[in-house]
Amino acid sequence: MQKIKVGQALLKFNTPRRIVQFLSFLFFSIPVFNLGALQLMLPILWTWGLNKNTVGDALTAIQIMFYDAIFPWLALASFFLVGILLGKSLCGWVCPFGFIQDLTGLITRKKKEFSPKTHEIMLYIKYLVLGITLFISVTFSAAKVAGAGGNYESAIGIFAKVPFTAISPTETLFATLPHLVQNFSVAITEKPVFNVLSGIFSLPPLFWAQTVIMIGVLVFSAFVPKGWCRYLCPHGAFMAILNRFSFFGLHRDPVKCVKGACRICVEACPMRVQILDLPWEKFNDPECIYCLKCADACQNKAIRLKYP
Repeated sequence: MQKIKVGQALLKFNTPRRIVQFLSFLFFSIPVFNLGALQLMLPILWTWGLNKNTVGDALTAIQIMFYDAIFPWLALASFFLVGILLGKSLCGWVCPFGFIQDLTGLITRKKKEFSPKTHEIMLYIKYLVLGITLFISVTFSAAKVAGAGGNYESAIGIFAKVPFTAISPTETLFATLPHLVQNFSVAITEKPVFNVLSGIFSLPPLFWAQTVIMIGVLVFSAFVPKGWCRYLCPHGAFMAILNRFSFFGLHRDPVKCVKGACRICVEACPMRVQILDLPWEKFNDPECIYCLKCADACQNKAIRLKYP
């Protein structure tokens, strides 16, 4: 009976969250439907490969601006403003790759979880990805200012311009593959099928590396809930640092919470936040994406949003 009630309660916030995710995905994909474009930069995982993009990925902007030896004030401001005002809520409610990740999670019910110790260690991978990305971008920018950028770029190629975005699963899924399909559909009307297929198999190694990474991430996310967000996303790492100082937070009512006899909120959290070990007045754990599954699961309504 308890499981049924929890399952029913999960519809309270989870359904509107799915709707917001879907509408955000459509909004970001406006250029695909030739409906126009806006100039909006957000700290979410998206692609710069669409013409007249609706939303720009702030981390990609940081990489490109460092490549051009320009300090990325606007992109950094996007991270800091969203991080302080909204925390990591965009990760749970708006990010288009987060939406795709949630869809892949519906493929199988057999979920895998790492041990607590392994989980804690793997949380640092996304910080490593972010650190490597910024290190390459900043050092290349410095080398370019010093007049040695040419040697640096010839050594690492496309990674000098966009060290992370070059192999980002979002870039592959929403830009590289659609462009390949479009070019294939055009080429097949103009050239023999054999020549077109030969061209596909002769694609550069970078393309196959991008494809393998994308498939690996999607499979990983299908079996590990929020696997990409938890362990690999550099945006999530950047936002996790800022989430500690966010106006956004959650409040756990100590009167309503039966802490000693119930751990449903902890079990419902896709990010494995140890809610019951955090301060009840207000907590904004670095990993929390404010999906509110914990509030949905709590039958005593002990958890709610708190702002500021």
